[in-house]
Amino acid sequence: MKSPLSPEALQAVRQVPLFAGLENETLALLTEGALERRYRRGTLLFSKGEPADRFYVVLGGWVKLFRESPDGNECMVGLFTRGESFAEAAMFDRLGFPVNAAVAEDARLLLFPAEHFLTTLERNHGLALNMLANLSGMLRSLVRQLDQLTLQPTYQRLAAFIVSLCPDDVDEATVCLPCDKLLIAGRLGMKPESFSRAMARLRDVGVSCERNCVHIEDIAALRRFANTPEENLPAPLPSVAADASRCAALRPCR
Repeated sequence: MKSPLSPEALQAVRQVPLFAGLENETLALLTEGALERRYRRGTLLFSKGEPADRFYVVLGGWVKLFRESPDGNECMVGLFTRGESFAEAAMFDRLGFPVNAAVAEDARLLLFPAEHFLTTLERNHGLALNMLANLSGMLRSLVRQLDQLTLQPTYQRLAAFIVSLCPDDVDEATVCLPCDKLLIAGRLGMKPESFSRAMARLRDVGVSCERNCVHIEDIAALRRFANTPEENLPAPLPSVAADASRCAALRPCR
């Protein structure tokens, strides 16, 4: 059975931990009911308490999950981009969406209706077990992210985040971040002013930023930097303070 998705969309789906290791025929079954949609920045995808009758895979752009405080302020819960999925756990427990979701930057998404997806799992017990194993892997990944937030300095968190956006088969890359750097700061558990300092610190390992475009000269070096114990990291170059001021002064794109 051939997947109904385009080659580009299928490649993005294969990056999603939920679908890790699935055969082509199995993947085609699960994606048969998926719908590709484009959304403009600011579009509300769902609200807390709505029936969790779908989940999403990001093909491009950015999506944020958030809660609203009693005084109306947003508290960001998650930030997702290409090759990541969200809202699948809510689909399984059938208790409704626990948070709100909105498009942070213009996005292309795959919408998976829950009914088709769950029916496919019910008819294939082996596939259901595979999904459970993949969900367990996603939980372990969340634990690693929590470790990063509590044990790593801000610039290593940012380094790991940028590495996660890079293709696997290249030595250098240019990636696009959300124009609103507050989103990334929130995801990485840092203050907005810490973001510019952290980005400037990464210039020591060949990372440069201009507006929302980040160029990585050596992805392998950045990956090593992200995983090196803090006491073994090289001292920052004297120019970092000036670079931090420059990065902070860049206007976010709109």
